[in-house]
Amino acid sequence: MEPHLSLESLARELRALPPSLGPVRLVGIDGHAGSGKSTFAGRLAEAAGGAPVLHLDEVATHAELFGWQERLRAQVLEPLGAGRPAHWTPYNWVERCFGPERVLEAAPVVLVEGVGAGRRALRPHLARLLWMETPREQSWGRGRNRDGRELSDFWDGWERAELAHFSDDPSRPFADTLVRQSGTGYEWSSGTGATARTPASLTEGDGLPRA
Repeated sequence: MEPHLSLESLARELRALPPSLGPVRLVGIDGHAGSGKSTFAGRLAEAAGGAPVLHLDEVATHAELFGWQERLRAQVLEPLGAGRPAHWTPYNWVERCFGPERVLEAAPVVLVEGVGAGRRALRPHLARLLWMETPREQSWGRGRNRDGRELSDFWDGWERAELAHFSDDPSRPFADTLVRQSGTGYEWSSGTGATARTPASLTEGDGLPRA
């Protein structure tokens, strides 16, 4: 682990990667719900000169917490792969419907963050996969505290769905870079041995807990 590296240095590494989806270096940021993916993605995007960020919680829906890969392929991956802007419709979790169309430019670096950003359907298109190394229970506790008691039932269902997703389609074993939050910012480790040097977790394919 190299401590306290600047996000600018990580951004330079990403810009130096070969394109992975047409002209785009698509970078996935995965991790448990509540692990800090959105905040990290925003800061990394700024360090990368304003790289576009696609948030997967705007692609998922109440009915399709993880069943959104075909919509993502048609609306985002195919146009970006052809060097065209992607026109996609974000989901409104309050109104329970899709909102007005948005445009995602085929920029040199595009970040896609959210639970499932490293799923097997996306990995062939990624230039790099980053995993937020925050323990599951800590992540979920943050999420529940953030959303309040009124969303407690939703979180109960989400936790079961996330466990099932990562048991069937783990991301962490395929991560190129593990990211940890520290008191002064972020630390990360990269390379083929990154995941091997850290403890296993459910994301590596452990079975579901008994009911």
